[in-house]
Amino acid sequence: MRVNDCNWMMLEKYLEHDDRIVLPIGSTEQHGYLSVGTDAILAERVSVEAAEPLGVPVLPVLPFGLAPYFAAFPGSMTVRTSTYVALIRDLLDSLADQGFRRIAIVNGHGGNIPAVAVVREWIAEERAARVQVQFHSWYNAPRTAAAALKFTNSIAHGSWFENFPWTRIPGVEQPAEGKPVIPNEVIVQSTPQEIRELTVDGSFGGPYVRPDEELLEIWRVGVEEVRDVIEHGWSVK
Repeated sequence: MRVNDCNWMMLEKYLEHDDRIVLPIGSTEQHGYLSVGTDAILAERVSVEAAEPLGVPVLPVLPFGLAPYFAAFPGSMTVRTSTYVALIRDLLDSLADQGFRRIAIVNGHGGNIPAVAVVREWIAEERAARVQVQFHSWYNAPRTAAAALKFTNSIAHGSWFENFPWTRIPGVEQPAEGKPVIPNEVIVQSTPQEIRELTVDGSFGGPYVRPDEELLEIWRVGVEEVRDVIEHGWSVK
């Protein structure tokens, strides 16, 4: 259930019998021909679909992350690492203070990985009650990545792998032919302007589109894998 569909009294009642909650985190950044909200859209949707049968609440997605390398593309937003780390800490503090003891962070953006370090640091701090935090990047989790690699060995940024019906822009035509994948070692050494010049349209390469039945099969695996984390990813209950 979405937290936005609840009032505070409903959540207080929920805490009488369960202490789990899901925090999706994403990014607002260029994805070639796809929505600039792709990472946030996917992180929130996979969280909601995974948590719904379990009755676990899902917070609104955190739509901004760490994406300084896309600064040359209009609409691509980023925050300082120090700002982001502080925000993650503040959100964890808020949830723990309210009685949530099992927090699943479902990540949809590779640039957000520095949050793992702050989560580990936060868990190490002593509190009156034990709080567990799972950090799960849904898009490259083992089963989901294996499902994608069955179809092609290319799952680059802004390519077919993120091209779901709910990340497409109505009326926007996408190229039928793919393009060569830009090596990661080139991308990570490039400035924002160089990335724009290298990619032209923002995609890092590979096919732009694949059949929807393939995407939906990958999505099903992704939802199941997130659900497994929410349901079973805890050392104690």
